[in-house]
Amino acid sequence: MEIKVTEPAPLAMEWRQKKKEKPLGEKIIEGMIKTGGVSCIVLIAAILFFILKESYPFLVGAFNFKEFFFSEEWYPASVVKIRYGILALLTGTVLVTVISMLIAVPLGLACAFYISEFCSPKVREIYKILIEFLAAIPSVVWGFIAIMMINPTIIQLFDVPIGLNILNASIILALMSLPLIISVGEDALRAVPETYREAAEALGATRWEVATRILLPAAKNGLMAAALLGVGRALGETMAVLMATGHSIQIPNSIFEPGRTLTATIAAELGESPKGGEHYQALFAIGLVLFCLSFVVNLTADYLIRGRRQ
Repeated sequence: MEIKVTEPAPLAMEWRQKKKEKPLGEKIIEGMIKTGGVSCIVLIAAILFFILKESYPFLVGAFNFKEFFFSEEWYPASVVKIRYGILALLTGTVLVTVISMLIAVPLGLACAFYISEFCSPKVREIYKILIEFLAAIPSVVWGFIAIMMINPTIIQLFDVPIGLNILNASIILALMSLPLIISVGEDALRAVPETYREAAEALGATRWEVATRILLPAAKNGLMAAALLGVGRALGETMAVLMATGHSIQIPNSIFEPGRTLTATIAAELGESPKGGEHYQALFAIGLVLFCLSFVVNLTADYLIRGRRQ
């Protein structure tokens, strides 16, 4: 018996071809997403190239690794001997960032838990508006708050000669990082499936037990991302830190002593250094250090989140 194989009907072939083709709107959206992702990579690479280009003459010339990273003497305009040591600046940056996160992360995550799980929908919307308003306050206004309000308060409470110090800058950075930590943390908690809450409550768990034993483990990746985004926010802040730390180049022995950060040094001295000069190039080398610190923070965040997810 002979079996004949017939070709598919033209209408059937046309229908299958149209089914495989994506709609025009979907293609446009996919193209925009791909363009946005590629442009971010290109932009970061361009920033790195620009920083390397401006700092390269210093790195291959006057740069001394031991003096640059292990000396606290930063005298770029000295008549006797020019010295480029960022140990005091690096110490101030790390101290301000760590102390601010010790304040902001517990407070921010507690606020995120309260907004997500313990307040009514109406109150939640009011709090969200207030948090967004807090994020809209300019950095220089935070600096004025540090000088006019926190400075005399620290002097009065702790009986210290000056309130523009590491503690002042840490408090300001904590307040500035709170909106980001709260928003991202609250989104992470709201992203947990509602069935988790319903199942726990059906077993007799209280609201507090649901929050601590169910939501916290389920949303830990997002909460960790919120904390590390706060670290990045504090690490890159400039104007408020410039106004709140006292801007003194020294390694602080306590949180009540003035200090100076890497970002504040760039902001204060870049306009005074001649373009292309050694001082100008050294400031871009500081920018390269900041870039590497931010990269390490993001890489650590990605590693921790991926490890916990696995």
